[in-house]
Amino acid sequence: MFLLTLNSKEQALLIPFKITLPSQRKPLFEYTSYIKSVNNYLYLGVFKWVNYRKYETGYELKNAISCSLISMFLRTSKNLEHLSLNEIICSQLVFENLYENTTITSINLNPINNIFRSKAIDVLIKVLYKNSTLTSLDLRNQLTRGWPTPYSIGTEGGKALAGALCKNTSLTSLNLSYNSIGPEGGKAFADALCINITLKNLNLCGNKLDSEVGKALADALCKNVTLTSLNICDNYLGSEGGRALADALCKNTALISLNLQNNNLGSEGGKALADALCMNATLTSLNLAYNNLGLEGGKALADALYKNTALTSLNLQENDLGGIALAYALCNNTMLTSLNLPSTV
Repeated sequence: MFLLTLNSKEQALLIPFKITLPSQRKPLFEYTSYIKSVNNYLYLGVFKWVNYRKYETGYELKNAISCSLISMFLRTSKNLEHLSLNEIICSQLVFENLYENTTITSINLNPINNIFRSKAIDVLIKVLYKNSTLTSLDLRNQLTRGWPTPYSIGTEGGKALAGALCKNTSLTSLNLSYNSIGPEGGKAFADALCINITLKNLNLCGNKLDSEVGKALADALCKNVTLTSLNICDNYLGSEGGRALADALCKNTALISLNLQNNNLGSEGGKALADALCMNATLTSLNLAYNNLGLEGGKALADALYKNTALTSLNLQENDLGGIALAYALCNNTMLTSLNLPSTV
C-alpha cells in the first residue's frame, strides 16, 4: 500500500533493481498520516517482503526500498515524530526531506560504519541549524563486550555538534555517550552550554574527558540555568575536575541529576562534593560510584547528609567507605529514598 504513495524521485531509487511496483491506483485515504514512528520494524518488514517476493539483490535492494519509504514518510506524514535511522540518512533524498520536515521531534541514529558516520553527522548538523521541532537526538555509540565500537564521531564531530547547539533553540535532550569526543570536544560542549538556553539533558559518558574539561563544564554550570541532567560518568575528571564541579554546585540552581561514576575523584574530590551538598538545595540525584572516595570522603558525605535536604538518590558503590558515620547520618536524614553502598560497608 505504501509503495503506491512513492513519487517519481522515490520510485527512481528502485529502478536499478527492476522490481515490479504495485499497479493499482493511489489510495484515496492518506494512510501515511497515521505513521508516527519509524524504527527497526520497518527494516525487518522490508527484509521479509523482499524475501517473500524472492528477489535476489542482497541488502542493496532492502536499503533502497527502506530509503524510498522513509523519504516518502518524511514528505507526506503530518504526524511523524520519531525516527530511527542507519546509514540511510546519508541518502540525498532522505536528507532533503528530513531538512524540510517540520514534525520530527526525536532522532535515534543507529550504529553505522565509518564510511557513513561523518556524512551522517554533517546531515544532522545542517538539520540542527534549521530545524525548530527536533527535541531529542540519540547518537550514543553502542558497547560491545564493555568497549565502544570504532564508529564514534570523534573530536571533530563533537566540536561540530557543539557549534550547532550554539544556534539551535529546540533540542532538549542529547546523548553522545562513548563517542570519543576527547578534551577538545568536551570543552566545545562546555562553551555551548554557556550559550544554549534549551538543552535540559546531556549525556557525555565515556568520552575521554579530562580534568580541564571538568573545569570548563563547571564554569558552564555557573552560567547555564536550563540544564537539569548531566551524565559524565566513565571519564578522567580526577580530583581537580571533581573540586571544580563541586564549586559549581554551590552556585548552580538548575541541575537536579549529576552522574560522576568512575571518574577517579578520590577523597579530595569526594570531600569537595560533600561540602557542596551542604549548600546545594536543588540536586536530587548524585552518582559517585567507583571513585575511590575512601574513608575521608565517606565521612565528609556522611556529615553532608545531616545538612542536605534535597538529595533523594545517592550511589556510593565500590568506594571503600566507612559505614558507621553513614549509618548515624541516615538515622537523621529524612529525604534520601535510594542509597547504594559498597558491599563491604
